[in-house]
Amino acid sequence: MPLTEPDMNEVVGSHDLLLITLDTLRYDVAAELAATGRTPRLASRLPGGVWDERHAPGSFTYASHQAMFAGFLPTPAAPGPHRRLFAARFAGSETTAAGTYVFETPDLVSGLAAAGYHTVCVGGVGFFDKRGPLGSVLPGYFQESHWEPEFGVPSPTSFEAQIDRAEKVIAGLAPGRRLFLFVNVSALHQPNWFHLPGATREAGDSRASHAAALEYVDRHIDRLFDAVSGRGPAFAIVCSDHGTAYGDDGYTGHRLGHQAVWTVPYTHFFLEAP
Repeated sequence: MPLTEPDMNEVVGSHDLLLITLDTLRYDVAAELAATGRTPRLASRLPGGVWDERHAPGSFTYASHQAMFAGFLPTPAAPGPHRRLFAARFAGSETTAAGTYVFETPDLVSGLAAAGYHTVCVGGVGFFDKRGPLGSVLPGYFQESHWEPEFGVPSPTSFEAQIDRAEKVIAGLAPGRRLFLFVNVSALHQPNWFHLPGATREAGDSRASHAAALEYVDRHIDRLFDAVSGRGPAFAIVCSDHGTAYGDDGYTGHRLGHQAVWTVPYTHFFLEAP
């Protein structure tokens, strides 16, 4: 079942916006777990229970998020052109069309701030840790940004801690203020061996532990959806920024041009207020 493409000019201003990047999540793993009932909460949000197969705009976190924050979300893995949901005003853009929300700033985050949104980042992987100049670039786009070691890749409870912080942010926001909340979920990223029962540090990460990490995220993600929808109607985008290789064709990791890295899951949907 194909995704319905909303007119974002009707969404922006009337809805809160939630962007979740499941950092490093492979498309094949996401699709397999949805099909076999291992991620029921996420699957319930997918049209027909199926992830949209897309191509990432970058092969690692920094590059991909820079592109997404400029309006270049993962592209459908089929011949295009494909209309984008968001785009900076740019002469000659072939993916800006009716229904695209066009902003007048260099990036989506400041464009939404100019439209009256309070922009919030809850970081995860090291490119959001604000511990140095490089780790400050991406969170620096936002009016409010958060990162703690408990949100990072070595933490077995990272996503729960991120949701705790998001709930506090949401609770403190004036009811009439529109919100753009971005959450970079670090749980899928290496190391993830500790999410797989019986796995050991010595054995390391695997495709199976990657899948177990997604199951962990699925167990808790409704808390985040509920926190956002509790303010009123919202539009959510959930996707991966890139995949990663676990020995596929001899490749390990990402920042490389393998299909396991470039092919990512994507979906978007409305969250209705209770």
